Amino acid sequence: MRSLRAAYVGLVALVVVLAAVPSYASTVTRPSVGTDWDYQLGGARPVPRHVGIVERDRLAKPVSGKYNVCYVNGFQTQVVEKRFWRRHHWSLVLKDHGKAVVDSVWGEWLLDTRTRARRHALVRIMGKWTKRCARDGFDAVEYDNLDSFSRSHHLLTRADNKLYAALLVKRAHGVRLAAAQKNWAEWDGTSVGFDFAVAEQCAQYSECGRYVAHYGRHVLAVEYRAKFFRKACRNWSDRIAVVRRDVDLTRHGVRRWCP
Repeated sequence: MRSLRAAYVGLVALVVVLAAVPSYASTVTRPSVGTDWDYQLGGARPVPRHVGIVERDRLAKPVSGKYNVCYVNGFQTQVVEKRFWRRHHWSLVLKDHGKAVVDSVWGEWLLDTRTRARRHALVRIMGKWTKRCARDGFDAVEYDNLDSFSRSHHLLTRADNKLYAALLVKRAHGVRLAAAQKNWAEWDGTSVGFDFAVAEQCAQYSECGRYVAHYGRHVLAVEYRAKFFRKACRNWSDRIAVVRRDVDLTRHGVRRWCP
């Protein structure tokens, strides 16, 4: 009887452990640690041999032999795609008194995540783009502007964007892509399944530690100013990948790695 009870306890423990392992754990691959990365959203350029991870726009080609991250602006519109959103999905653009709410820094319209119907409609669009990323050979996807609620004139909430983020991550995992959290360092995105983080200016805003607390060494950091790049290299490059780029990410712009 004692041996049967012990076996039962062991079986229950095994079930609990298996239940705790995400269902996608065996289907996605996170970026390697201990290698440099390159952030190429403004146009493709040659990749040095020491760089093992490359991020490019969803319409660009991945780099053979590298770990490739596909950029998708999941929470805002690209400036060059405003006609697409106005003509085909105007109801999904966030509006304040009838006017589209704009990210004043980048000139991008915010997407409306306030209702379940709109979130699912947005995911259908992003899902098509994500599926193309997978088909083109990317290994992961970054959904940018998770913190759009902070620029929404108080129209969006953190809860809205969390619910939407969970749907995006599920869609990425459904096509076997890892998913990267971008922005909102205070929130632990692993709670909805994000696999790693792309940390923009985390040294400048003293946020690198928060991303590392959530994702360990699976953090890809980009800095735009020399002094904060040096700070990132000094304090974090032994644990995470750091690159310095020009803020517009131009094809021939600044590109440096920690010594």
